[in-house]
Amino acid sequence: MLQSSMIPILLAAGGAASLAEKMTELLGGLPPILIPFIISMIPILELRGGLIAAAILKLPMWQSIAVCVLGNILPLPFILLFIEKILNWMEGCKIGWMRKLAIWLKERGTGKKADKIRKVEFIGLLLFVGIPLPGTGGWTGSLIAALLHVSRKKSVPAIFLGLILATIIMTIISFGGLQAIITFFQNLF
Repeated sequence: MLQSSMIPILLAAGGAASLAEKMTELLGGLPPILIPFIISMIPILELRGGLIAAAILKLPMWQSIAVCVLGNILPLPFILLFIEKILNWMEGCKIGWMRKLAIWLKERGTGKKADKIRKVEFIGLLLFVGIPLPGTGGWTGSLIAALLHVSRKKSVPAIFLGLILATIIMTIISFGGLQAIITFFQNLF
């Protein structure tokens, strides 16, 4: 359950933090270590949401890192291998929302951000996955790599290194900097 001292940080962190907090409450009946694992597998939240949830649940940092990285990596090979076939099938489907979703995902995976990544494939994909901003991460990076036909020799290491970078940044924010920010806001009010 959310502590009142964490409210300012969640408000300051915005989308991923508030979504992680909501998912933590929703999954509250599960063993605590499974909550960040499941959150890390969900698109949009991914690793950053899982680590925030682990910090909210006051789980040990190293255990949280292992669980969140595993949860975030688990779906990625399936995305890299099968997403294009799945999206093509969905686009040809007669169910309207599935067709719209497939078109939206293809546009997202080949839009402005994708053009920038295509120019600098490896480093672009690494930074796209590694800098924890809304709409970035392993899921979207894998989607872009698959739709742009980036070779697996480039995409897999870039995505993996990006996840390491995101893990370092989010661990500092969630476990290191989180307490300092909470203390700052407590002293402010």
